[in-house]
Amino acid sequence: MNVRMVNAAFEDLRRPEIIPDEITGRFLARLPEYVASGVQAFTIGLQGGYPGYKEALNSAFEADGSLRASYLERVGRIIEACDRLGAAIILGCYYQLQTNILKDEAAVCNGVFQVVGWLSQRGYTNVVLEVANEFGQDGFAHSILRDAAGVAELIHLAKRESPGLLVSASRQGELEDTPQVWQASDLILVHLNRVPLDEYPERLAALKKHGKPVVCSEDRKIGIEGAQAAAVCVENGCSWGLNVRDVNQYNPPFRFEGAGDDPVVYASLRKLTGVL
Repeated sequence: MNVRMVNAAFEDLRRPEIIPDEITGRFLARLPEYVASGVQAFTIGLQGGYPGYKEALNSAFEADGSLRASYLERVGRIIEACDRLGAAIILGCYYQLQTNILKDEAAVCNGVFQVVGWLSQRGYTNVVLEVANEFGQDGFAHSILRDAAGVAELIHLAKRESPGLLVSASRQGELEDTPQVWQASDLILVHLNRVPLDEYPERLAALKKHGKPVVCSEDRKIGIEGAQAAAVCVENGCSWGLNVRDVNQYNPPFRFEGAGDDPVVYASLRKLTGVL
């Protein structure tokens, strides 16, 4: 079971009043409580996710795809803290509203190459790499991230550089199937935000035909509906990812209140994972 904490390393270079280290520190302070509530993985983004406004400048990448040490320091702290608690990280490279910082497709490829090299150099073994969050969206500045063949190419690039690294990309669950990407991936990452609960079994069964583990890494259903979504995913052999976006992702400096983010869902996660 996982939770979308994609902005836990957030910064906005246009808003110096937001202190990135404080955001990361507050998340890490609550990390043991999340894990104790049955959370086994956290989605973190090298370009974050939508923070509730479009003007943010939030990226671990420079224009040529090289990496910024200050951003990586925060991400490294999160990865290592999760490792100590037995939790994994789904590490996202590219988010659509931030990719215009990369000057061209060569920079996009270089960014993936640099991230894989950094993970290998640090010896991290609790990381799944997500080369793009919801690939195919029009908001991506480069066609390689809008096209299934391009995303598959990035996955292959990452696998060539680090064959033992688990690599995938996410797409909204309600969009068309993309066998080219799933064949290249080690697991299938889907988002179920807009998918009605009664459609989960059919859609998940279709994805499982590819013979890969299926992980929902984002579902913004909360409260009773969120608890039901988690249970239905488990019943259908799929991991589930909570996205309490109005608490953890929107309006920096964000809130991290442990199980208090959504008491109903976290009680369900504890039951589903047997930590009660």
